[in-house]
Amino acid sequence: LTSEAISWKVHEIRDLLWDGIPLRGASWLREEPTAEIWQRVIFVPVSGGIIVGGLNTLRSSIKTNSDGSVSNIKGVFRPFLKAVAASFTLGTGNSLGPEGPSVEIGSAIAKGFGNVFGWEGGKKLSLVAAGSAAGIASGFNAAVAGCFFAVESVLWPSSGDSSSLSNSTPMVILSAVIASVISEIGLGSDPAFTVPEYDFRSPTELPLYLLLGVFCGVVSITLSRCTALTMDVVERLQKTTGLPMAVSPALGGLIVGLLALVYPEVLYWGFENVDILLESRPFTSGLSAPVLVQLIGVKILATSLCRAFGLVGGYYAPSLFIGAATGMAYGKFMRFTFTGSEALFHVPFLDVASPQAYGLVGMAATLAGVCKVPLTSVLLLFELTQDYRIVLPLLGAVGLSSWIASSQRFSTSSKGKLDSLEEKTSTIEEAKNVPTQTQQLTSVDSVDATAELCKLESSLCVYDVRDDNVLENLTVAETMKTRYISVSLKTPVVEALNLMLVEKQPFVMITERNKSLLGLLTVKDFQDFCKNVKSTRMQPEVDECLVSNVCGAVRCKIWSVTPQMPLTAAEKIMDSHGVDQVPVVSEHVNHQDGGILIGFVDRECITIARRALSAKEFFSFTSEIRREER
Repeated sequence: LTSEAISWKVHEIRDLLWDGIPLRGASWLREEPTAEIWQRVIFVPVSGGIIVGGLNTLRSSIKTNSDGSVSNIKGVFRPFLKAVAASFTLGTGNSLGPEGPSVEIGSAIAKGFGNVFGWEGGKKLSLVAAGSAAGIASGFNAAVAGCFFAVESVLWPSSGDSSSLSNSTPMVILSAVIASVISEIGLGSDPAFTVPEYDFRSPTELPLYLLLGVFCGVVSITLSRCTALTMDVVERLQKTTGLPMAVSPALGGLIVGLLALVYPEVLYWGFENVDILLESRPFTSGLSAPVLVQLIGVKILATSLCRAFGLVGGYYAPSLFIGAATGMAYGKFMRFTFTGSEALFHVPFLDVASPQAYGLVGMAATLAGVCKVPLTSVLLLFELTQDYRIVLPLLGAVGLSSWIASSQRFSTSSKGKLDSLEEKTSTIEEAKNVPTQTQQLTSVDSVDATAELCKLESSLCVYDVRDDNVLENLTVAETMKTRYISVSLKTPVVEALNLMLVEKQPFVMITERNKSLLGLLTVKDFQDFCKNVKSTRMQPEVDECLVSNVCGAVRCKIWSVTPQMPLTAAEKIMDSHGVDQVPVVSEHVNHQDGGILIGFVDRECITIARRALSAKEFFSFTSEIRREER
């Protein structure tokens, strides 16, 4: 029902603001003179941003308000306001997708029922998984894909007990089936997008599909890194200029409108724009390979900016769009290279299929790489095409794309959220600014996938900057750990490793005599150093190997946060650099060094803070109800 409501609202807003347009996606804008349409193309996304900014402000105030009456109703109004914000974001053409909000709202409603009936984590987890499955099943009219999405994105990462998975599966299946039936009754039995005519010529094409998977993996990483970069830039812009959060979505809409003047397909238009890319809609001409390649870059930029500026939506629809453009461009290039009388290379045993086949596979491969749901991606496309022949190339491309993307990015439990390992250089900033890394990142410890219900939303590929408000009132000083290991550059490596073993700490911080921070080394850094030593066959004496040798070989990392920084800022530092801990230095940072080391904050600190705040909200809510009953 939520998915239907969002879809209906999006169409109502779009019909109102784009009255009198042809029903063939946003491609009709290419046929109109720019002088006649530029005002509408720019104004409509901006108007959506203005409304979303107001809704975000209202939603934030409801969440952080401690008044009893507001506390009683905020659980009802927050999902509602989020659905309305998503409807205006998408109805005005901003470059995000509806499936993410549908999934998150379904999960929020499920958690609400769990709170009302007082169910504990296991039962509540089952409800959240069921709500997630319903969101995907209704969004794509694909019940099987919805079931696997819930298992892959909610149950597997959030449950360490196998019995929890088996107990939740029946509820997930039932929820997905009911949601799919309701969606079919309300929205019709047609799939989300029109599956074009396609063919598979020969098994010899499989290497071409594997290469497509590699490209889709690279595109997925590009989207992740671009989003992380734009979020960092926008955050700096807001701090430097004092740009209000309520105004940010309108600015994002303005940029999307300007991009749409040249590339109108970046506007969200349901899946009609995907139909245009796949050339499955009648009476529309296909786009050339160079234009498709340009659309990949522009869509990545537009989607990242919408996310960074606070517009509400998910990444499923943009991922499918980008994947379709990638696959179609790749397919057209391959046909030009190997097929026809003017082919660049004549390979007798290679018969290249139509670009539409590569477009479909590219959609699934990119979705798997961006949102880390390979099984869901395979089953979604198989369910939509109902063609077993597509499975073999699909599995190969999706597997490669997912593997490439997952090996280069951290878990979305750090949100959104988004999601990439960064290797960049910068300088240490003032205490109030977000500090950044000054040396190249060379390794990252794996993120601990703990079973925590309060972090489920982060695995749903749903992106909303307002979800971090729960930690906004906490500072690093309130959650940091002051017991840590520090060594000097002259400390023997064996001694540093022994200290790490004794303290059960997977990293060691390097300081000078005055406790000034020089950097940080993890266990992975020491392992990389050992590999480098073995490869060069220059094995020094154990007693002579110092920490300085490791720093010189693997480039010791140095970045920091300060005690009075918001905990959300520290989390974003870890997210953008793909690490699990960050040192805390004194407020009065000397630009000639890294500051005086006083502790560190890691993901365990953030997890404890989230759980404690959730428990505190629960008890406050319960005590308020009891007071009113008296």
